[in-house]
Amino acid sequence: MKNIKFNLWYLPAGLLLLLLVQSLFVAPRPVTVPYSSLVRLAEENHVERALITPDEIRFQLRPGTPIDGEIAKQVQRQRGSSPSESGEQRLTLISTRPPGLDLAGLARTLSSNQVNFSGETNEGFWRTLMLGWLLPFGLIMLMWSFVARRMGPGGAAGALSFGRNKAKIFGENDVKVRFGDVAGIDEAKAELESVVSFLRNPSYFQRLGGRIPKGVLLVGPPGTGKTLLARAIAGEAGVPFFSISGSEFVEMFVGLGAARVRDLFEQAKAKAPCIVFIDELDAVGKSRAGAGLQMGRHDEQEQTLNQLLVEMDGFDASKGVVLIAATNRPEVLDPALLRAGRFDRRIVVELPDRAGRCKILEVHMRTIKVAPGVDVTEIASRTPGFSGADLANLVNEAALLAAQQNADAVETKHFLLAADRLMTGLERRSRVLRPQDKQLVAYHESGHALVAALLPNADPVTKVTIIPRSIGALGFTMQLPAEDRVLARRAELIDRITVMLGGRVAEELVYGDVSTGAQDDLERSSQLARQMVCLYGMSERLGPLSYGRRESIFLGDGMPGRPMGASEATAEAIDAEVASLVREGHERARALLGERRRGLEGFARALETQETLEGPALDTALSEAKLPDTERPPAVVVDGHPAPGAAGA
Repeated sequence: MKNIKFNLWYLPAGLLLLLLVQSLFVAPRPVTVPYSSLVRLAEENHVERALITPDEIRFQLRPGTPIDGEIAKQVQRQRGSSPSESGEQRLTLISTRPPGLDLAGLARTLSSNQVNFSGETNEGFWRTLMLGWLLPFGLIMLMWSFVARRMGPGGAAGALSFGRNKAKIFGENDVKVRFGDVAGIDEAKAELESVVSFLRNPSYFQRLGGRIPKGVLLVGPPGTGKTLLARAIAGEAGVPFFSISGSEFVEMFVGLGAARVRDLFEQAKAKAPCIVFIDELDAVGKSRAGAGLQMGRHDEQEQTLNQLLVEMDGFDASKGVVLIAATNRPEVLDPALLRAGRFDRRIVVELPDRAGRCKILEVHMRTIKVAPGVDVTEIASRTPGFSGADLANLVNEAALLAAQQNADAVETKHFLLAADRLMTGLERRSRVLRPQDKQLVAYHESGHALVAALLPNADPVTKVTIIPRSIGALGFTMQLPAEDRVLARRAELIDRITVMLGGRVAEELVYGDVSTGAQDDLERSSQLARQMVCLYGMSERLGPLSYGRRESIFLGDGMPGRPMGASEATAEAIDAEVASLVREGHERARALLGERRRGLEGFARALETQETLEGPALDTALSEAKLPDTERPPAVVVDGHPAPGAAGA
């Protein structure tokens, strides 16, 4: 049963509401006066109506009756205000009925003054009890029940359990994920085998005095399987699994996050051995160093972080509670959270290589009907940089494409089409380009493809198309590396810049003008050149120095606008070096295409006609286009295209 935490402020608030409701149902309290005063008022004809009960007599005075003397004193003493201040139109007086007194004289006096009077038994007490107490209390309870249901599950318990954690709890048999369902990250799985072994057989490790790490931190890019890996550990060990996101600890009210942290660890200790998994740890464990002058500030996030640090110090890992956290922003975590004794082990879950992508694809292909002869290696080669989540989405998209085409099974072509769709967007064949625009796009993409085919360090060209895509591209040239790379030499980066500028150079050579189609190429080439100068120290003029750092290790390679730690003169030198690298790539591309003007035109004509070139057709067209003009037979003029060897070549 869940514990209900009752706040003492609820009691006075409920009493105040009860008095307010009671005042709506119960008439103003009558003033108690002596019996003689009632008789005098009846004789002076100031009584409008009367009620006689076995215990008391109640008079309601006529409007405008002067209230003075003994009656005025009683009103002032019992109500705290004079009759005129209360604003009451008809004052009600009450007096205890003297025992054994004959009321015949009083009745004659009331009758002679034509006053309506009646009698009543003691049932008025129950009426007062029902209307004054039971009915208001019932309304309060009904309203409280309605508010409790609206505030969350669990009825009144949910309304009073703000400090309860929101973790999803899975039992020993609820987690169906196993290590066999996690592929492509074999090194990470191997490091976590000891955690699984400890949860299965703690005494095996404790016999030599060893202890399991209190915390395991999984870091890596989004979609690499960190959450899936944590669930697989719980599934392999057969222990309860607590799953919660770091953002669920942070609330608007100060103290709730810390209370939820305490409650989470209390539940985990009660169900030990178990695994506590906190996803997106950076939401609650962000470094406190950025507080600046706000030293010792007590905001909600900092209190939650402090409580998490205390709990990690307080629980004993030998009891079988293992904390696993995941983040893709380890650089923003508080150093106190990462020290030994809290997160003892840090495991990097990287993007899978080609072999890892093959294994991941095989895992996800179990759930769909795959045609015989599907080449998983080819699909893995076409998806460099894909994470496990991307590959799962790729398999699903391929199955949907096959279903749309009424295929009996998912074939290799469906996987390749799905990969193109995920990387470049949907084809927009309904978007019809003007003939001159289509020709310009063909020359632009031909420039990229031909330059890439000529450079020794460029990745091979696998597909060239001028079919518009939903992401805004009017065409693209796809290059895929022949093998996975982790490093890049300066010559390779210069070749990348040269390929990026090949499209713009082709426009310059053919039309003597440029278009807006090279915007993305210019942005990417400028960014790469700046990284070469500021991050990688690849500038001969500035030397092996670094003037910046990556904003995030796993979320991109963005750089601050102004180089860090650089003077004005150095910043100008950096800008000059960046411009020099881009111009160098531009001149190289111009030289390569200028020597093969006729080959560029022939490739563009083929691309304009077929719209997409890949496979053997692409290889043949590139082989013909790479031949220099000086080694070609005499030119043939083709209508609608610039004549080979024209000015500007």
